[in-house]
Amino acid sequence: MKEVLYESRLESLPLLNRGKVRDIYAVGDDHLLIVTTDRLSAFDVILPDPIPGKGAVLTAVSNFWFERTAGLVPNHLATMTLEEAVPDPQERAQVEGRAIVVKKLKALPVEAIVRGYLIGSGWKDYQATGRVCGIALPAGLQLADRLPEAIYTPSTKADVGEHDENIDFDKTVELLGAELAAQVRDVSLEIYRICAAYALEHGIIIADTKFEFGLDDNDQLVLIDEVLTPDSSRFWPADSYAPGSSPASFDKQYIRDYLETLDWDKTPPGPELPKEVIEKTAEKYHEAQQRLAS
Repeated sequence: MKEVLYESRLESLPLLNRGKVRDIYAVGDDHLLIVTTDRLSAFDVILPDPIPGKGAVLTAVSNFWFERTAGLVPNHLATMTLEEAVPDPQERAQVEGRAIVVKKLKALPVEAIVRGYLIGSGWKDYQATGRVCGIALPAGLQLADRLPEAIYTPSTKADVGEHDENIDFDKTVELLGAELAAQVRDVSLEIYRICAAYALEHGIIIADTKFEFGLDDNDQLVLIDEVLTPDSSRFWPADSYAPGSSPASFDKQYIRDYLETLDWDKTPPGPELPKEVIEKTAEKYHEAQQRLAS
């Protein structure tokens, strides 16, 4: 396994931003280099311990889905190679396997969330109101039940350390305009429908996920950020799935469940993780990648 990377250090490119997981560099005026580190955030707090190999897994899984969804919507991957963006071999070695070169786009201020199963905040919402983000659902559903059809429940994009806020579709119309809002919704549901069916054939239930989009210079919708990874989605093993309880998971829910056992108020700094929790989480990320690619 390659060395763990908590924070990238590229001297040849201007650093634009360090997010929860990704470091973003400028490559000229029209491109960005996105480095997916091994950092992990939970409850919107970046934890002090990296998960070995996580960044490489997320990059490989995203690239896998970018390729499979290219016929549905354009994505931000550029034709410029990593060698062209980072010519120095030593610098490039630091980020190889975990960096992508992308086109610089105008990001939309909405996270496109699609839910296929009743879990997380959706379950809490349903218990209280019979709805999820204002969308009425049948009575009598259990925790982790599959929904009659996938639903679109967008949110605003929050800065690091802030919490995303659920919004209704009408609010996305205010933010994006009616035509673009509908396009984001419809494309998100279509990507989820097709990719969730593929994943299920490979033993993974994608319970829910989030997509992000941008616009190119021609105002064409483009899929950006990461796609259907264990960080942006809830992945469950299909062979042990049973509604009525919270399923085992390939994503960082394992970390969340551990953190819930601690006396921690979910504000920075995050607590250190035991070695066995780090190792188990790394195993789950790698298994998700192996199942999808099998």
